[in-house]
Amino acid sequence: MDADAWDERYRTTDRVWSAEPNRWVVRETAGLPPGRALDLAAGEGRNAAWLAGRGWSVDAVDFSPVAVRRIVEAAGPHRDAVRAEVADATRYAPEEAAYDLVLISYLHLPAPDMAVVLETACRAARPGGALVLVGHDVSNAEHGVGGPQDVRVLSDVEQVRAAWEPCADIVVAEVARRPVGEAVALDTVVRAVRR
Repeated sequence: MDADAWDERYRTTDRVWSAEPNRWVVRETAGLPPGRALDLAAGEGRNAAWLAGRGWSVDAVDFSPVAVRRIVEAAGPHRDAVRAEVADATRYAPEEAAYDLVLISYLHLPAPDMAVVLETACRAARPGGALVLVGHDVSNAEHGVGGPQDVRVLSDVEQVRAAWEPCADIVVAEVARRPVGEAVALDTVVRAVRR
């Protein structure tokens, strides 16, 4: 989907996604000391708002202008800690080696585009900074529920590991099971520390 299609999707409902942060984002970042974070393809800002509420200064980018407006709204009393910007994650050029955390949550792109975003994320993290990716795993199309059904855009632990190992130490790399009602979704969860 392009930015116009996402704008339309966001316009048709008060919230497309839950206001709560993603469970894997919480698990992988809860123990990190607050600092400066970059949330690439931030959607409506649920993770950015949660991070800001925990003391982080967050730069949140998304290519949907409607989503970017919602990012600021989602931050509520912590809006001064969130800077939201309209930008395409595949073309975004953040400050290099500037972030204590770079987050990519449920961004689904063809492999060449995702490789660009993963490289951008690695360059943006400072030495010692965390890199976190969460997304619908490629196995979810056949064995899980929800998410995109096009396996060409789904996340893959090995793709993320291969992109980040040259610049970071992998701490977590798994396919995690997420309950969805009576069913289960399968998510790629990778956390790394920039060298």
